[in-house]
Amino acid sequence: MLKGISALFSPELLATIYEMGHGDEIVLADAHFPAASLNPNVIRADGIRIPDLLDAILPLFEIDSYEEYPLIMMDAEEGDELDSAVEKSYLNVIRNHCPEAPAIYRMERFEFYSRAEDAFAIVATGELAKYGNIILKKGVTPV
Repeated sequence: MLKGISALFSPELLATIYEMGHGDEIVLADAHFPAASLNPNVIRADGIRIPDLLDAILPLFEIDSYEEYPLIMMDAEEGDELDSAVEKSYLNVIRNHCPEAPAIYRMERFEFYSRAEDAFAIVATGELAKYGNIILKKGVTPV
């Protein structure tokens, strides 16, 4: 344990966000997401919901201010509906830490999977919300 660092962090997750550079992306994946088949760098955060993890990460993580879409979620497949409460719960936490954060961009499922393959890491969470995945692009930490 460290003072001022959330107990939700595993050593692997804390090291990962520390090692990420400007423009690197991390996926906070829901429990349904095929993390292990998409990216070799998977960090387990079983039982942890994404809003709670966002609340732990964002005090330490600068969202990219140069990128038009530094926050990305998966769009619903045809015939499915998104639960707007999921995105709203994420934005509440994001805006609490980053008031100037842009809106979340929605990306088609297979395009999102492709993006996840190239991500720095995927965090496999216990989030049960359907289409609950979010990509965060790291920015430049202010001096």
